[in-house]
Amino acid sequence: MGLFTNIFSKKPPQVPFDLGLIGVDMHSHLIPGIDDGSRSMDETIAMLAKFESLGYKKVITTPHIMNEVYPNNPEIILAGLAQVKEAATKIGLSIEIEAAAEYYFDDQLMETIKNRTALTIAGSYVLVEFSFNSAPIFENQLFFEMQIANYKPILAHFERYPYYHSSVDKAIEFRNQGVSIQVNLNSLTGNYGPHVKKQAERLIDAGLVDFVGSDCHRMQHLMMLEEHLNLPYMNKLTDLTLKNRDL
Repeated sequence: MGLFTNIFSKKPPQVPFDLGLIGVDMHSHLIPGIDDGSRSMDETIAMLAKFESLGYKKVITTPHIMNEVYPNNPEIILAGLAQVKEAATKIGLSIEIEAAAEYYFDDQLMETIKNRTALTIAGSYVLVEFSFNSAPIFENQLFFEMQIANYKPILAHFERYPYYHSSVDKAIEFRNQGVSIQVNLNSLTGNYGPHVKKQAERLIDAGLVDFVGSDCHRMQHLMMLEEHLNLPYMNKLTDLTLKNRDL
């Protein structure tokens, strides 16, 4: 009896989540040779083709801008974007390709905001990341200055900051200040470790996710994502009011 109970009580397999419902990926590193992302145009084109096959209609790639580590600027990024678009057109890809940046929170970012020279997503959103090693200070001032400059802050991969783990209180606080919260899809696969995975699940359960992104640096990231689309928390994304498709 116990055997038959176990057989018939098994949950049906999860249907793979349809990434076409997201439509737009707004966090990736696809411009070759300018940060820790794509290393060649061939890699970039292969990843864009994979995005297209997964159901995405648009990719907004976001190279790092991080002081002397990745000293990118709008001119470098937009020139790289033009080359990527030309290469994609030559092989007939139909996916839309745009570029912004992932800004590291440092003095240079504060200057960029004050000068109103940030590369934006959809005309007003600016993607910002914090250090993984220590909690930021003056982040409230940053977000205030951004909004004064008519920018809408998006905090990149909130779930990856270890000093915020075990609680979603800071995400609530930031959202109350007008900051959008972005989560990496591969956090749900366990790619960054169990604590990051759990934090991403907490944010989804609490309805605190505004954007999801691939944070794709390599083809392996897209393959990993594809292999895990049947995870329960992938399907829970349909419970959220994500803003990706508005971009």
